[in-house]
Amino acid sequence: MSRARVLLAAALWALPAAPAAAWPDALLSALGRDARRLVPPSLAALLAEREPQVLEEARRFPIPLSQRLALDLPAGRLSAETLAALEAHADAVLVVLRERRISEGVVRLGATLRVPADLADPVLAAGPEGYPAGVVREYYAFVAGSLDKIPVVLDDPPALTLERGRLPAYWQALLERSRSQSPVILSGLFREGRVVDHRTLDYRSPVFGVASLSYSRAVTAIAATWTALWREARGDLTRVPAPKPVVPHPDLSSVAATPEPRPEAE
Repeated sequence: MSRARVLLAAALWALPAAPAAAWPDALLSALGRDARRLVPPSLAALLAEREPQVLEEARRFPIPLSQRLALDLPAGRLSAETLAALEAHADAVLVVLRERRISEGVVRLGATLRVPADLADPVLAAGPEGYPAGVVREYYAFVAGSLDKIPVVLDDPPALTLERGRLPAYWQALLERSRSQSPVILSGLFREGRVVDHRTLDYRSPVFGVASLSYSRAVTAIAATWTALWREARGDLTRVPAPKPVVPHPDLSSVAATPEPRPEAE
């Protein structure tokens, strides 16, 4: 690792924590639980044992990195400076893991879920204008209330085999896909100059489609990021699960009546 990256990583970790943003805590916790089904069992167990600490560390995301992401996400493009900061953040995690400070390293690794989760969130990619007040609240409430109906699919199977060096390009692609879905949220939850109550929507709404796709995208991206960094740190990759992709039923009314299971590992 270069001296510049070490210094940048140290600066990021030393600065005060950033406030929580994007996915509410309950949804972030659900994303983490579903993502653990797609990573090596040994890593999944370590992460599960430290879930409260992981979520707390995710809330304490470094302010400078959060600020860079806050600038880039609405623009739909990660700048070179932001990518360098993300690389430095990952380097800091790897340093701890390679020093065999396993508990601390696993917590920091787990907290990196904030990066792919935010990049997979169409709310944050809505553009500089954002949404009218109340739309974001109603969207997240709709997602939370729809979790039992969302069929979690393996969004991008090859992503689970990515090497660490390919993560920046993968993250950028996540953001671009999120940006393309952002307008659907606005059209579905803001009509005739008024915010739509999420309780008036159901699985037939285009907003449900966006919620379902973005949730699965975030789950896959979190697992891909964790696995790539764990592999780089030479973590245990034995018995890597073979995911069983869950695809939406062609008759969406069946999905609403009988929720599909979360992704399973053989």
